[in-house]
Amino acid sequence: MSVRVSTSVPVSPTSGTSVSMPAFSLVDYVVFVLLLVLSLAIGLYHACRGWGRHTVGELLMANRKMGCLPVALSLLATFQSAVAILGVPSEIYRFGTQYWFLGCCYFLGLLIPAHIFIPVFYRLHLTSAYEYLELRFNKAVRVCGTVTFIFQMVSRMRPKPSLGHAGGPELKCAAGIGVSPALRLGGLKAVIWTDVFQTVVMFLGQLAVITVGSAKVGGLGHVWAVASQHGRISGFELNPDPFVRHTFWTLAIGGVFMMLSLYGVNQAQVQRYLSSRTEKAAVLSCYAVFPFQQVSLCVGSLIGLVMFTYYQEYPMSIQQAQAAPDQFVLYFVMDILKGLPGLPGLFIACLFSGSLSTISSAFNSLATVTMEDLIRPWFPEFSEARAIMLSRGLAFGYGLLCLGMAYISSQMGPVLQAAISIFGMVGGPLLGLFCLGMFFPCANPPGAIVGLLSGLVMAFWIGIGSIVTSMGSSMPPSSTNGSNFSLPTNLTVATATTLMPLTTVSRPTGLRRFYSLSYLWYSAHNSTTVIVVGLIVSLLTGRMRGRSLNPATIYPVLPKFLALLPLSWQKRLHCGSYGQDHLMDTGVFPEKPRNGVLGDSRDKEPMALDDTAYQGSSSTCILQETSL
Repeated sequence: MSVRVSTSVPVSPTSGTSVSMPAFSLVDYVVFVLLLVLSLAIGLYHACRGWGRHTVGELLMANRKMGCLPVALSLLATFQSAVAILGVPSEIYRFGTQYWFLGCCYFLGLLIPAHIFIPVFYRLHLTSAYEYLELRFNKAVRVCGTVTFIFQMVSRMRPKPSLGHAGGPELKCAAGIGVSPALRLGGLKAVIWTDVFQTVVMFLGQLAVITVGSAKVGGLGHVWAVASQHGRISGFELNPDPFVRHTFWTLAIGGVFMMLSLYGVNQAQVQRYLSSRTEKAAVLSCYAVFPFQQVSLCVGSLIGLVMFTYYQEYPMSIQQAQAAPDQFVLYFVMDILKGLPGLPGLFIACLFSGSLSTISSAFNSLATVTMEDLIRPWFPEFSEARAIMLSRGLAFGYGLLCLGMAYISSQMGPVLQAAISIFGMVGGPLLGLFCLGMFFPCANPPGAIVGLLSGLVMAFWIGIGSIVTSMGSSMPPSSTNGSNFSLPTNLTVATATTLMPLTTVSRPTGLRRFYSLSYLWYSAHNSTTVIVVGLIVSLLTGRMRGRSLNPATIYPVLPKFLALLPLSWQKRLHCGSYGQDHLMDTGVFPEKPRNGVLGDSRDKEPMALDDTAYQGSSSTCILQETSL
């Protein structure tokens, strides 16, 4: 059996191809430097304001006094990385608008965190998301989760080679990305407000490209018509095959798990939720991200369509055709904005805003988990002043680590970069670990650890297998698996895909077909592995018998689900409102005090319940009448 794949865009070489970019004008450099100066000014302002009176809570959690709008824009800035700004247009330009359907997963991908993960985390009054793992399981599970997260985030901090070609040598680019966030001594509040500023810059840069580009090709109506004529406007692809790279089901369902791994349990996002002044503000910030994400996806997709139309009328030069796919957008921007001083600089500032927001979030979250999960539990006698100094030192140290990784990557080439990118696949196993603890009261610490290790092994097996299969084949990798392996973590787009020429390609079989699993299913596959293996090991090792179970760490899935049924069904099921009332009484969802702030649950003794005791809260909801 064979599959026929066709495209009408120029065949691009391997992503390792390096092509020089046109030079900047003085005005462009001024615009770009102004961005860095303003970003640093925000950080220094919050660092100097109240110097000497800062607390660890203010540094790491912004004193839990942030409003929903700045938190929402900060969440978006973390999502909208530079690779996404380059990758979405490149994806649309090369493969059409099928990727646009990813927006269908945003609703559930944000609704579930807003109503499940945020209430549990916020009411536990956490600083690090991995404190939850100790409350639910034990300290060993917490350390395993923290170490996994550190590997995940450190792998994300590598500057992309395309950014180095955007305005100068790669190390200068890395210096701008690594040193600037490291100097932000103002803590999480400075990071959030800098993200707000950089989000505005990102949208301005993208809107400038759409406005000028569409004007040069005859308007957005003409853009849509040309894209339709060349088959770039995709319909609903309802093929359920998980090995097809992009289908409606892959994007709408597999994308939900990717969103949950990012917006549900990732420390960079959870830390922002927990910095909100109230739980309601945290939930509203999650809701507010939804329209911003849709606008961001639409803007990126429109840039791709405008770029496609432009190069249909003004074909790429030979030099441009030899560029890596993630540099197409940079060439397009320089082509349409080269006669408008300042606008190329604005777009490059837009790219660096994406990088700065993502990496500053990584530095802050890494400093938080290192301090709260790896240092304070072992050295509780640390004074407030020493803790503040150490937190700032950790952020600066991770900045230096970013620079070191950029240098090593530039020296050792794409093989090392591909190998390091595998660590970006650990978002799925971490999602599975949190779901195992939150939804299954019978899960115990041995099951959690073995489940997490199994999920990581599965993630690395698929990742390494896919890379080796692609490198060992004389043909380009199948379009069903042309993905960037860092996608499950930062939701960036497939910038390392290889364009398929018009040819007939044999469908892979056996393990090669298994390795061609669409990258959008990675999180779902790996998180399911953690849950299944974790439950099996927990059942074999006696569940939670003999161990204390904190009811506040469990989300009551069954009572919540049955509460959605009609009242007549609830009466026949004999559940009524008992299940929820009982859960409130036992503290699974305790009522908040009048001031809206819940005391730190770490100071409370967990209720000594095993999983059978917890199940009593919903056991009355079991069907007791044989006929309905």
